[in-house]
Amino acid sequence: MTKKSMAALTAALVAAPLLASMPGQRAVAADSGADRAPRRTESSLVHGVDLDTVTIPELQARMNRGSLTSSALTRAYLRRIKAIDPKLNSVLHTSPTALREAAASDSRRRRGASRGPLDGIPVLLKDNVDTRDMPTTAGSLALAGKPPAKDAELVKRLRAAGAIILGKANMSEWANFRAARPTSGWSAVGGQTHNPFVLDRNPCGSSSGSAAALAASLAQVAIGTETDGSIVCPAGMNGVVGHKPSLGLVSQSGVVPISAEQDTAGPMARNVIDTALTLSVLAGRDTARPGHGPRFSEAALRPGSLRGKRIGLWRLPLGEDVDALMTTTADRLRAAGATVVEVTPPYQVRLAELEFPALLTEFRRDINAYLATRDGPRDLAALIEFNRSAPAERTCFAGQELFEEALVAPPVTDPEYRAVRAELKDLSRRSIDETMRAHRLDAIAAPTNPPAWTTDCARGDDDVIPSSTPAAVAGYPSLSVPAGFIGELPVGLLLMAGDRQDAELLSLGAAVERRLDAWQAPRYLPTLP
Repeated sequence: MTKKSMAALTAALVAAPLLASMPGQRAVAADSGADRAPRRTESSLVHGVDLDTVTIPELQARMNRGSLTSSALTRAYLRRIKAIDPKLNSVLHTSPTALREAAASDSRRRRGASRGPLDGIPVLLKDNVDTRDMPTTAGSLALAGKPPAKDAELVKRLRAAGAIILGKANMSEWANFRAARPTSGWSAVGGQTHNPFVLDRNPCGSSSGSAAALAASLAQVAIGTETDGSIVCPAGMNGVVGHKPSLGLVSQSGVVPISAEQDTAGPMARNVIDTALTLSVLAGRDTARPGHGPRFSEAALRPGSLRGKRIGLWRLPLGEDVDALMTTTADRLRAAGATVVEVTPPYQVRLAELEFPALLTEFRRDINAYLATRDGPRDLAALIEFNRSAPAERTCFAGQELFEEALVAPPVTDPEYRAVRAELKDLSRRSIDETMRAHRLDAIAAPTNPPAWTTDCARGDDDVIPSSTPAAVAGYPSLSVPAGFIGELPVGLLLMAGDRQDAELLSLGAAVERRLDAWQAPRYLPTLP
C-alpha cells in the first residue's frame, strides 16, 4: 500500500461516521440483545466520553478540539485496568512508557503534527507479539525472562502512527497449540482469563485476553493473532469485533508462530470503524501485494449499503438457540435490503482431516526459528524438557501432546507434507470461491461461536468450532461482528470473503453491524442464575 492510498483510506474512514455504533437507534429483536437496556457505569466515563461506545474518529475530534487529551484517555484506561481487570485476568502488563507516549502525542497535536487516526489511541497487544520494553511470553514461563531485542514489525507500525502501547494481554498459552485438550484463556504466566459477561464462562482462544479486555473497555483497540479461529472466536464469545486479515497483509515478523502458512495478526475493537482504522496502520506496502492493499470508498460507507448485497448463510450445528439467532439475523439483513441464501461450503470434512497434520510440521519449523531469537529454550526439544521440569506449567492442563507430535512430524521437505498443504490450499480456497461464485455472493456468513461454555481445566475446551476453518486455511479474510445474545452470552456473526477483499468485507461488516446493533457492555455476573 502506498502512502497516497493509505492517506486516502484514512480520510475515507475518518469521514465515515456510519461505521460507528449508533446508541439510541436499536431495532428491537428478541434474540439479538437489542431489547436489553444499554448498561453503562460511571467508571466508563472520562471527560464526558463514554469509553464503552466512543469510536476513534470521535476521540480524534475531541482531542483536536482540546476537550480531551491522550494523556487523560490513557490514564482513564489504566485506571479501568486497575479497577476491573482483577475480575478478568485479561491484562498481563501495562507499559511503563504509556503515559510518556501519550504526553508526546499531546505535544504533537498542539504543534499540528498529529500522525493520523491512531495518534494518541491506547492499544493492547496479545502477549505473543514482541515488544522490546515488556516481556513477550506467549503465556509460557519458558519465555518469561528477558524481553525480545526489538519490537515486532506491527508494533513498529503502531508506534510510528502515534498509537499508545498500553500493555500486553493474556492469552491461551502457545496460542492453544500445546495440549490435545487445552483450556482457552489459561496460561502459566497469567492464569485463567474470564469471560466478562459471565465470569465462570470461557473467553475462547487464543486471543482471549485481547477480547475480554475490549469487552470490559480496558483499551480502545487490541491486537490478536489467528491460525484458525483465535481472533474471531474470542471476538464472538466476548461480544466485540475481530478481523482476521488476508494472509500476508500484516507482517508476522516478531510474532510467536504456529504456521507461516496460516498465521496472521489482526485488529480487534468494539466497533468496525476502529477495527478498520487499525488495519490501515498494520497493513503496509511491504506486506501487501501491489494494488491489493485495503481500499475503502465513501460509497461503500453510505446508508443503505446492505441493499443489493448477497450473503450466503452457513448455519452449522451449534444448537437450536444459535440457529434461531441466525434466523433472526437473516430476517433483519433481508429487511435492510440484502438477499440471504442458505449455503453449505464443500470440502469441510477433508479440510478437518488434513489441517492438523500440516500444522504439526509447520509448527516445528517455525517455532524453532523463533526460539533461536530468544533467551530460554532454543528449540522445540528444549521447550518440551522445560515443561516437564516446571510444575507451574501443569497447573491447569498437564499435557503437551501437540509439542511431542510436532517434534516427530515430517519435515517441510517431505513430499507427503507438501501434497497435504497443496490440497489444503486448493480445497479451502475452492470452498469459498465456488460457493461465492455459485450464489453470486458478496460474503459467506456463519455463527462465529456457540454461547460460552463453562471453563473447566479437567475437561478442557468444548469441540472445535468449524466456521473459521475455510478462511483460515485459505488465507482469506474473515470478520466477526456481534450478532446478539443467548441469555447473557454473546454470539458473533462471522463474515468471509475472497483473497484480499478485506476492504470490501469491512465495509459490509460495518453495514451489518449498524443493522444488528447488538453490542452491549458486560455485567460481570459470577455465574448464570
